Amino acid sequence: MGKIIWLASYPKSGNTWLRVFLHNYILNAETPHSINALADLAPTECSRAFFQPYYPNAATLTEAETQKLRPKIHHHLTTLTENHIFLKTHNANLAYSNIPLCTPALTAGAVTVIRDPRDVAVSYAAYTGKSLDDTIAFMNQKAAANAPTHLQVFELLSTWSAHVASWTQSKTHFAVRYEDLIATPQATFAKIINFLGETPDPTRLNRAIAFSAFPTLAAEEQRHGYAAHAPTAAAAFFRAGQPNQWQTKLTKAQAQRIESDHGEVMEKFGYKKAALF
Repeated sequence: MGKIIWLASYPKSGNTWLRVFLHNYILNAETPHSINALADLAPTECSRAFFQPYYPNAATLTEAETQKLRPKIHHHLTTLTENHIFLKTHNANLAYSNIPLCTPALTAGAVTVIRDPRDVAVSYAAYTGKSLDDTIAFMNQKAAANAPTHLQVFELLSTWSAHVASWTQSKTHFAVRYEDLIATPQATFAKIINFLGETPDPTRLNRAIAFSAFPTLAAEEQRHGYAAHAPTAAAAFFRAGQPNQWQTKLTKAQAQRIESDHGEVMEKFGYKKAALF
């Protein structure tokens, strides 16, 4: 069995929230853990800094060259601790250039957060500054990817449906819905701790939930900024965070397009097609 526990999600689905909770629960501090120190326990797999020692001019890495290095990077990361290591990723659990994006032999398991794709579209469009129509089209592209930046190498997202399916087919991978984290945080976060092999301590659990609550994160970002928030059209990374925003943000045609593109996977995870139209 490997040592990597992937913290996986399609972008704007709650990955950062999950990481903040785990930091606060595991470290069990009396004050909230800084959102600018999430690499302490759960670094980002695509961080360019991990690739730099193996390819000094990492800014010129092609996608194929990145893939050749990925298994080596993953192996190196497992040597940094004797315990399991959490790695954040937006990659789909697929292969690119015939090389897995998330090395199976080094994987112990995964926690993946799934969010209603209609709300993902609203949040992702606000974050990137792209139109809702362009974002909806992007979410249905098999080759959709996060392009490399000065901070990270590329990540392959694929379609929203393919992404979710890729992370929910293994018994060693645990899936939670973003909406359940909001509606029943104690019960849902407790299931994550159970999956990781521990019985959650109620006091510790409630403190970690409070320290990772959306208003707490938004207030910290306002005071200190969030270093991982690259300059985008969005003024803040922690923008709204509430479910069902799509009901007032999407047109009927836009909602129906998402439902047509992803209806089968949506239904599987309890996202009903709109009755309000």
